[in-house]
Amino acid sequence: MVRSLVISLLIAASAASTASAADVLPKGWETVSQEMRAGGKSVVKESDVEISVNGAAIIVSAASPVQIKVFTILGRVVSETNLPAGASRLMLPAHGVYIVKAGQYTCKVAV
Repeated sequence: MVRSLVISLLIAASAASTASAADVLPKGWETVSQEMRAGGKSVVKESDVEISVNGAAIIVSAASPVQIKVFTILGRVVSETNLPAGASRLMLPAHGVYIVKAGQYTCKVAV
């Protein structure tokens, strides 16, 4: 019994150490490849942050970790989290106009 418990703990520790980047992204967000970003419309394009829209998704590309907040036009919070460096995508629940704050940048997007 003790041996099976030790083996279970070792397997769990091994799985935790090999977690992918997708495992550390907040709920609703996913990592985006270069191909998935192609064809999107840039709303904000600065040296450290780019916010773009592709279909019903908001894509945030950042050179370093960034705090992100997404609101409906009525002010309801859709997502509020910290994103790691790289490109991440949030699929929105409905078409409409949203306010996106990424770090020091704020913009309005329509999806």
